[in-house]
Amino acid sequence: MARLTIFAVISLMALAVTMAAAIYIHQGDRLKTDLPPPERVAALVRLVEAAPPDQRDLLLEAASDLIFRPSIVSPDDAPETHSQRVTDAETLAPYQAALGPRPLEIRVLSYYPVRSLLFGDHPSTRSMMEFRIGLSNGDMLQIRTRNVLALTRTGLPVGLGAGLLGTLAAVIAIFLMFRETKPLAKLAEAVDQIDFDSDYVELPDVRRNSPEIRAVADAFNRLQKRLWSMLRARMAYVGGISHDVRTFATRLRLRVELIPEESERSRAIADIEDMITMLDDALLSVRAGAGELSQELIDIHELVGDEIADLRAKDIPVVWRPQTDHEVLVLADRLALRRILSNLVDNGVKYGTASRVGMTADADTVRLVFEDEGEGIPEEQRDVMLEPFSRLEQSRSRDTGGAGLGLSVVRTLCEAQGVSVALDSGANGCARVTVSLPVFSGD
Repeated sequence: MARLTIFAVISLMALAVTMAAAIYIHQGDRLKTDLPPPERVAALVRLVEAAPPDQRDLLLEAASDLIFRPSIVSPDDAPETHSQRVTDAETLAPYQAALGPRPLEIRVLSYYPVRSLLFGDHPSTRSMMEFRIGLSNGDMLQIRTRNVLALTRTGLPVGLGAGLLGTLAAVIAIFLMFRETKPLAKLAEAVDQIDFDSDYVELPDVRRNSPEIRAVADAFNRLQKRLWSMLRARMAYVGGISHDVRTFATRLRLRVELIPEESERSRAIADIEDMITMLDDALLSVRAGAGELSQELIDIHELVGDEIADLRAKDIPVVWRPQTDHEVLVLADRLALRRILSNLVDNGVKYGTASRVGMTADADTVRLVFEDEGEGIPEEQRDVMLEPFSRLEQSRSRDTGGAGLGLSVVRTLCEAQGVSVALDSGANGCARVTVSLPVFSGD
């Protein structure tokens, strides 16, 4: 907004100055060309001298127009008090040559001192001129010429002042618009600062702004309170359910241990563990959406290495291939990173028989690359796979995969921490997921 305002003000000022300069120059050129040709003045003098006295007024009327007004005056008539005599030879010489020995005097009747200071003896400093030419019978022919461009008393063209006032009004309007819309920018900043872990975000004072701005601020305050209350209630609700379900699952696990048949007991235990994992994923996603993830400095190389070692100890086919072996610090939630890692490895094993995890790092970004040995994800379905309960296999059977929450949880946890996640294909056509985290710089 500030850049737009500065650009508009500079453009309006430049336009006004350009127009004023163009009018000055154009008017000066017009005044040069609006001086009557010497031949016309000489011809009129000869016609007046040759015409009978009773025909002269008719002849002068016929020769008159808007900028050329001839008349007969007495030689004793004094010139205008505020007029200025023209003495430069460049103006006088052509007329004196055309008129011969007749007396000639040229005077400037309208003279503008302001313009004279700016432009000197430029034609734009004068708009009305008077020719006084002596006739053979002793009378004097007076010719007054003027520019058709309307001027004010200061010599400025009519309308220039209105243009300058309009420019000033536009500048004031832009300033007022900027003043009225500035709270909207502060409102946007307040929206970005909303944290449901803390109190309400204090909005800027808009009591002196327009009613519309005040209405927007009040509506945002009401919305913020509703969201805060709703999210708190949802967190309490989900937390309570999670606690109770985990308690029931623990009891159920103890009862399952009493099942005598080994295969049935193992399947029941696996189902309970999947249920608890799904519940943990859902609760972690809710926390991430509410901005409740914590942040700590983590050596991502060490965390991924330890997590994969634990997975391999459980006979999960996962390979760790980092391209860097030094410490790489990131600012993130440890539990969320472990959940991202386990979900992506679990997906690779379920749908691609095995998982390979690589890591590359530069000065700004560390990238974790997860690949499997499956057939990959079709390009048109990659975005869909990041949605909750989405699976390539549509049967919804637990024997052919999970609940379809793995990638959705990964995306939610990544977005909550400012981490990017991308799906594409590996070199052999397998599915590849790249998680990019900003390296902690300490600045």
